[in-house]
Amino acid sequence: MDIEAIRAGAISSLIGAQLDDEDLSSASLAGANLTGANLTGTDLSKANCNGAKLDGAQILGGELIEADLRGSLLGANLMQANLAEADLRGGNLRGANLMRANLTRTNAVAAFFCGANLMGANLKDADLRSTDLRGANLSGANLSRANLSQANLQGALLSEANLEQADLRGANLAGANLDGANLLCAEVAEANTYGTSLINACVIGTSLVTA
Repeated sequence: MDIEAIRAGAISSLIGAQLDDEDLSSASLAGANLTGANLTGTDLSKANCNGAKLDGAQILGGELIEADLRGSLLGANLMQANLAEADLRGGNLRGANLMRANLTRTNAVAAFFCGANLMGANLKDADLRSTDLRGANLSGANLSRANLSQANLQGALLSEANLEQADLRGANLAGANLDGANLLCAEVAEANTYGTSLINACVIGTSLVTA
């Protein structure tokens, strides 16, 4: 593989490419097709992947700090990847594996995380307004000070999650599991909590009532 050509955006078809442990920081990958590519341990910091297709890609432990990921990562494996301050606005991460990934201060407004695995992920200070998180696994995730206003968390698993000072105004929490979650001083005005489970959750400073 000609890494410099890839970095310059000269190669757009990279289906199944073996690019593990490569340096693709600041690479021009806008619109590229990286379906099923192996990017394990690859540095994609500040890379432009706007409109890129990374469906099913293996990006375990990858560095994606400040990367533009406004594309498709359907079913991608981003376990323990670093996506701090990445741009995920409107991105498709349905069914993606983001277990223990770092998503601090990411901008994921209106992104799709339906059925994604975010177990133990760090989403502190993330902008998740209007994000679709239906059925996502966020158990043990750190969502402190995250903005989840108008987010759809219907049926999501948030047991033992840290939502201290999170903004959940107008969020859909119907059928969500928040057992043992920390909601200290979270904003929950106009949130839909129909069928929400809050067993042993900390709701001090909120209008929520635990079972």
